[in-house]
Amino acid sequence: MKVTQSDIVISAVKPEQYPNTRYPEVALAGRSNVGKSSFINKMINRKNLARTSSRPGKTQTLNFYVINEMMYFVDVPGYGFAKVPKSERDAWGRMIETYVTTRDTLKAVILLIDIRHEPSKDDIAMYEWLKHMGKSVIIIATKADKIPKGKWQKHEKVIKEKLNKDPNDPIVIFSSETAMGKEKAWSTIESYLFRKEEIKEEPKDEDL
Repeated sequence: MKVTQSDIVISAVKPEQYPNTRYPEVALAGRSNVGKSSFINKMINRKNLARTSSRPGKTQTLNFYVINEMMYFVDVPGYGFAKVPKSERDAWGRMIETYVTTRDTLKAVILLIDIRHEPSKDDIAMYEWLKHMGKSVIIIATKADKIPKGKWQKHEKVIKEKLNKDPNDPIVIFSSETAMGKEKAWSTIESYLFRKEEIKEEPKDEDL
């Protein structure tokens, strides 16, 4: 996708604040330091639209980014950051659960995982929960520029095994520094956003 327009529309915490434009949406989930903001900025060709921070856990709302007036990226609070009070983490969890389970324009969830490390317990729990809820998941293995290209396949295999990945869920190796994997990520996302539903025709009278 060629991105010509992007902007943050709203930072929401409850359903009545969600945009009502009915554009298809992709949510982005991952650990607080996995590089979600960098991924968003690289995908939409903006340097600082999604604010990056040296302080993990900064995103505390559902941030809706409209792209080309036809779709949304929805950045959700990161997980796995111990310094955030448990009461606040619980509130984030309820906010994310409400969005994921009730938003009918949500077409897929991008789960970002640092390719350098095995998926954490939180990564595994998030993936298992999303699959339990029947959601399509796109796995983005971030920070690929931090390890030699010859090790990518080995690290990708570890991610697949630790998550017990559904064969139908794609995985894309990605670098926000070099834009490696950007085109593949976009083509994968578009395949979920604009997938045509199969229409079953009612049998005609003469077929009965």
